[in-house]
Amino acid sequence: QVQLVESGGGSVQAGGSLRLACAASGYTSSSICMGWFRQPPGKQREVVALVDKHGITTYADSVKGRFTIFKDAAKGTLFLQMNSLRPEDTAMYFCGLDDRNRRNCWTTAYNYWGQGTQVTVSS
Repeated sequence: QVQLVESGGGSVQAGGSLRLACAASGYTSSSICMGWFRQPPGKQREVVALVDKHGITTYADSVKGRFTIFKDAAKGTLFLQMNSLRPEDTAMYFCGLDDRNRRNCWTTAYNYWGQGTQVTVSS
């Protein structure tokens, strides 16, 4: 049974930093997509950053140069380092994992999700 547990959200002022962590367990496939997604209030969930089965990372244009996604494979943990935060980054952030050997990881249709962690950036 796959489990994803996020941590690290909180409230910061614009320009600040946060690091999110996603502890992943229970998956057996190496052909996975993992990523961070966010859902602002009243809006749809969107991709923030992801890493595919080859270890290639991809970012939404809105976070390029500010956010970094990386994995600690030994601990099975996915991180999102968020710098230069802006009020428009305010959202519920979710960790997602898809173990169906997707050809394209850039989607919100993952099959496993964490419970989410709130990030609030004030101006």
